[in-house]
Amino acid sequence: MDLTALYQSIILDHNRRPRNFRELADADRRTEGRNPLCGDELTVWVKMSDDRIDDVTFMGSGCAISKASASMMTTAVKGKTRSEATALFERFHDLVTGSVSARVEDPALGQLAAFSGVSRFPMRVKCASLAWHALKAALGGDASAVSTERL
Repeated sequence: MDLTALYQSIILDHNRRPRNFRELADADRRTEGRNPLCGDELTVWVKMSDDRIDDVTFMGSGCAISKASASMMTTAVKGKTRSEATALFERFHDLVTGSVSARVEDPALGQLAAFSGVSRFPMRVKCASLAWHALKAALGGDASAVSTERL
């Protein structure tokens, strides 16, 4: 199986069977995210314990890239500190925007490298990064809705 096909299958799997796709009743942070161009809408819930992400979930609707990215984000940041999650956000954002500093083989990205092809489709960058921007806002204590139109 070539790398592109593997990446596609990872994204399709997370879209069809998203992980952590539920409301988090005891969350202490919650942020909504919207991508008006694509129609993606989601809510991210975070439960912190001191400076560590105890749990993170999401719910919403949107395209396959948006839902898969949110699913993979929740599994990637659970158990991480706020600063570790923020650093992963930066690495992921560099990857999907095609930044020269991004490296697909970056071990911190793991399966998130599946989104490396998104940078070739500028309209899809907002789909892939929506949940991440919502998470970043939640970690910063900002409960106001995040819109890709303001990113």
